[in-house]
Amino acid sequence: MAEPRQRYKDSEDMSKAAPTDLPVEKLGAWLEQAVGDFRGLHTARKFAGGQSNPTFLLEADSGRYVLRRKPPGALLASAHAVDREYRVLRALESTDVPVPRALALCDDDTVIGSMFYVMEFLDGRILWEPTLPELDAARRARVYDEMNRVLVALHSVDVGAVGLADYGQPGSYYARQLSRWTKQYRAAETERIEAMEELMTWLAGRLPADDGCVVLVHGDYRLDNLMFDATEDRIVAVLDWELSTLGHPFADLAFQCMQWRLPHGAAALRGLGGVDRAALGIPSEEEYVARYCAAMGIGAIPDWTFYLAISFFRLAAICQGVYKRGIDGNASSTEALRFGEAARMIASAGASVLD
Repeated sequence: MAEPRQRYKDSEDMSKAAPTDLPVEKLGAWLEQAVGDFRGLHTARKFAGGQSNPTFLLEADSGRYVLRRKPPGALLASAHAVDREYRVLRALESTDVPVPRALALCDDDTVIGSMFYVMEFLDGRILWEPTLPELDAARRARVYDEMNRVLVALHSVDVGAVGLADYGQPGSYYARQLSRWTKQYRAAETERIEAMEELMTWLAGRLPADDGCVVLVHGDYRLDNLMFDATEDRIVAVLDWELSTLGHPFADLAFQCMQWRLPHGAAALRGLGGVDRAALGIPSEEEYVARYCAAMGIGAIPDWTFYLAISFFRLAAICQGVYKRGIDGNASSTEALRFGEAARMIASAGASVLD
């Protein structure tokens, strides 16, 4: 059972953090020029978690900071877009969506070897296990209500007002998503997965008509990409915006609702499948969706099977990409090789939704 821990770990003992080969002196000099009050960088430690963009704790005379960079080595096209993460963090600073303050972006590869950005360090909790074993039933219900509230806040952002009107292509969102993730999956494919073939064929024949609804979507909205206050059941930051774009709100909702259907405790997954959710105080998928729809002022969601199926397909493709980077030696985490099994299991779970 995974223990709750801070995403950007504020620990008295950082000895468990991985050593880094970041050029501390060169990086510190750049940061002192780019961030007004930054001074005296003396250590940079890589956090053990994370499967995509390597994340580091920077400790300086002026305080603690977090650095996110593109991983080294050959990368899939359009992946690891830390510049997009930086842009959306800056845009959301004045909204009801809680995010860490982004401080500086560097697109000069000569500084540390790849593009990176630096943001403020936040002290909070990451709740990794969706059954929330460390909380009682009443607090579990509050956590899920808070996730729902922040998702509604995200989808209510006026993208034009915050300067994100050009953050993605308008229209045909699901057609573009299917095309993009099919290409990403094929580029990372290491074996034929029949469930993935079934999903791709089914999805291609059932693309919904474009209803003109466009919002800012996170792309990976789930429990362990949210930081909660150190003591209160309140979200203080939505993290990991690499997959964010302009798209359809049901994409985020269905992607989060996969957690209700994924098997609990299998491979690299943290699902709620097979868990007595009512006894734990966790809402059902139907209750969670109904609460979101009521807050957004919409009725029942048609074609819910499609939104779930494409979410499973995306997640399986993402896991396959992590696994391929692990094989190639470019993964951020030593756990990457476990994601091959996860990709197969998620694809199978997605194919079962079609029935």
